[in-house]
Formats: sequence, C-alpha cells, structure tokens
Amino acid sequence: MIALRLALLAFAAIAANGATYHVDSASGKDVNSGLSPRAAWQSLQKINSSRFQPGDRILFKRGGVWNGGLSPASSGATGAPIVIDAYGAGAYPRIDAGGMAEDALRLYNVEWIEVRNLELTNRGDQPARRRGVHIFLDNFGTAHHVVVSGLYIHDVNGANKIKDNGGIIFRTNGNKTPSRFDGLLIERNIIWRVDRSAIAAQSYHWQRDRWHPSLNVVIRDNFASDIGGDGIVPWATDGALIEHNTVRDANRRAETYNAGIWPWSTDNSVFRWNDAGFVRTTLDGQGFDSDFNSRNTLFEYNYSHDNEGGFMLICTPGKRNAAQNIGNIGTVVRHNISRNDRARIFHVSAAEKTLVHDNVIYVGPDLEVQMLLLSDWSGWPDGAVFRNNTFYSAGTSRYGHESARSKDGTYTIAPGFGPARGVAFEGNRFYGRHIDPPADPKGIVDPAVPTPKADWNAPEFDPSSPANFDAYLKRHRQWMQNLFDGHFPSKAAQPRTK
Repeated sequence: MIALRLALLAFAAIAANGATYHVDSASGKDVNSGLSPRAAWQSLQKINSSRFQPGDRILFKRGGVWNGGLSPASSGATGAPIVIDAYGAGAYPRIDAGGMAEDALRLYNVEWIEVRNLELTNRGDQPARRRGVHIFLDNFGTAHHVVVSGLYIHDVNGANKIKDNGGIIFRTNGNKTPSRFDGLLIERNIIWRVDRSAIAAQSYHWQRDRWHPSLNVVIRDNFASDIGGDGIVPWATDGALIEHNTVRDANRRAETYNAGIWPWSTDNSVFRWNDAGFVRTTLDGQGFDSDFNSRNTLFEYNYSHDNEGGFMLICTPGKRNAAQNIGNIGTVVRHNISRNDRARIFHVSAAEKTLVHDNVIYVGPDLEVQMLLLSDWSGWPDGAVFRNNTFYSAGTSRYGHESARSKDGTYTIAPGFGPARGVAFEGNRFYGRHIDPPADPKGIVDPAVPTPKADWNAPEFDPSSPANFDAYLKRHRQWMQNLFDGHFPSKAAQPRTK
C-alpha cells in the first residue's frame, strides 16, 4: 500500500511538472521554445516531429488555421496524460487537412492522451479514404485512457464504399500482438457533413476465434448530422456505453445498408438516452439496430423518430461459421419511444432470445407500417417475446413474416409468424388500426387512439454554430428527461450519469 501511494504521488508530480507548449499559426516560429504564447511554435510539423513527456500540454491558439494533419507520436503515463487543447479567445483552432492527409487528427499507437477543443476538416477535390479523427492501434497491446472531446468535425468527403472513414474512426489490429482500448472516451463532439461514418470502429478482433474486445469504451453527448452512411457503430467491444447522443440524417449518400446507432460484433453493450431521427432509405434505415455477432445488447430510454427504415432491427445470419460469429443472442429493448418511424417498427431476422418490453410506439395518421416483420437471413428468429408494450396506431399497422423482398430493402409480409420459433405477445396494448395482430390473450385491444400528452418539440441545433452546442446539450437532456418521465414515471426518474 505504501508503494502504491508513493507511485501515485510520483505520477501526480509528473503531471504537475509537465511543460506547456503553445502553437500559433500566425506569429509563432518553430525555432522558438514554445513555452509561452510569445515564444510559440508555428507548425503541425513541429508537433508531429517532437517527443513529449507525460503531463505535457500542447495548446493551439484559438482563431488559428493549420493545413495538413496533426499526428502526435508520444504517450503520457498513468495519471499524467499528454493533453492537446486550445488557448486564448475566439474560434476553435482549425486543422484543415484539405485532402493532403488521410487524417486531420491521427492518434497512432499512443495512450494516456487527451485531445480537446479543435476544429477538424478534411475535404479534397474528389472523395477518397479520409477521416476527421483516426485512433488506431496496430499490434500495440492495450492502450489506456484515450480521450477525444469537444471537437468540431465537419466536411470530410470520404469514400462511401468503405466504412472505416468519415468523422471519428477507432481501429484495432492485432494480427501479431492482440490490441485493444481499455478506456476510450468519445464525448461532446460535433460531426457534420461527413462520409461515410460519423463515429465507427473496425477491428481485427471481431471474430470469436480471435476475440479480444476493447473495454471501457464510452461514446457520449455527441451530435452527428448529414452523414453519408452509419451514425454510431462500435465494433469488438465488451461493456461499451453509448448514451445521450443525437444522430440526424444518416444514410444520405452511401446507397447501401446503414442505420443510425448500432453495435456490430460486441458484448454487453448499453445504448441509452440516444435520439436517432431522419435516417434515410429503406436499405436498413432504422434509427437503432442490434446486429451481427453480439450478445446481451441493451437498448433503453432511446427516442427514435421519422426514420424511413423504421425503429429497431435485430439481426444476424442464421447460417454462420460459429468460430467467427456466435449470432445475435439476448437483445433487450425496453422503455424506448418510437414516433412516426416508417417502413417497419420491429424487424427481427435470425436473432435468438430477444425480449422487447415496456416500449411505446406511435404511428402517425398518414402512415402504414409493418409493426412486426419477421424475416429470413439464412435462418429465422428463434425466441422473440413482446411484453407490456403500447402500440398507438393512428394510421395502419401490420404484423407478419416475410413473403418477398425488394431491392430497395422493403418487404411484403404474410400473416402470422411463419417459420420463426418462440415468438410470443404477452399483455400488450393495441390502440387504433392493427391488421393481422398476433394473439395476445392478456392484451388490450381498443380501436380508439388516445391523444398523447407529450412535448414533441425537441430542441434544435445548427452545427454551423458550434458555440451553441453546450446550451443545446443541456436543453436536449432536460427535454428527453421530461419526455420519458411522462411515459415511464416510475422508471425514468432513476439516477443517471452526467
């Protein structure tokens, strides 16, 4: 215990004694010491070629503009991260890769590092593999404490044919040395007008026969809008927390299957208090999705609305190599609200042991949707229980299983559950017009549709005005709290993270 205390004191001393370097694009010089604003450095090349010590701070002057890519190569130490931030007054320090670098910010094989309060953009003449932020472990081992926070990322014209480019991409390659993050925080970032993904991951370790998931991954309080493909997609994680994010207008340009917020090849993920709206097309196009090779995914207190593909997709291929993909097992969807989602509200395909309970669904008066679509992806669902949900259908809601599908991702359905096994409805409430509803002996059926007493006027945010983001986050959190307290008063008032 004494040795541990001495070590902690030593690390605290390192952090306190770290140097602070300043970077000024207008009046700095790389021959300067960098140790004061008057002796600031000037270029990104100076930062990229310098070695920093634990506890050091590199501060970019607000209002400055740098062309090219920022790629710091040094790691901090336990309790003494290297911090990259802004100083002075005015606009974010702007790093404009301009297509000259693949990444506006590249964090390669580093740990104990924090990057905050920068503007990042990367637009070239033609679309190509480009990113705002690229966090990449390449046969590194375990990287601790990587933070990207308060970044304004916009206008990244990446390639929509590949997923690992766009706004913020985190990747792990461990074909020689198993590699993962243990403590990755992505929070309070604005991602706007990027292709293909807003926040997404890729990993060598997604397969179960080389499973080495990242731990303590938190994606929180981010705003993503005008996205070519997917919104937020963690890969190869265990216990990831994705909360209080807003995704708008995803799947705009990729012309293939994408959704708003969803996991791929993860375990024990928690998605809560997220807002996904206006996802485009019926090539998926849902607000939320529980996907391939994932166990025990939880969706709670999320708001899905106006998504062309619907609310919730729960899927995996039924025919698979079990050494790579164990399927989609144990998804729980509870205490969520779907309003005016299109196409299909719940789409379940080859997943196992799914539980959907205590959700509230609103179908608008001019909409016709598939409230439940059971489909075949080299296999049919096995175990899907719908319990104590409330379905308000002012339009028309249909229930059934796939009888045909179209190239645009839409389905024709036939009544009943078809080849799906273990599908049950228990104690749900059906208001309004429902076609071929499932048997629910304890359910309530009423052709009248009560008028909900709810404030649907969500706070708006214009990403061209990033200075208003903190105020938006505060208003949006309070609005979500009020909305869910009105629907789930005994549940939604439980304590939550800040």
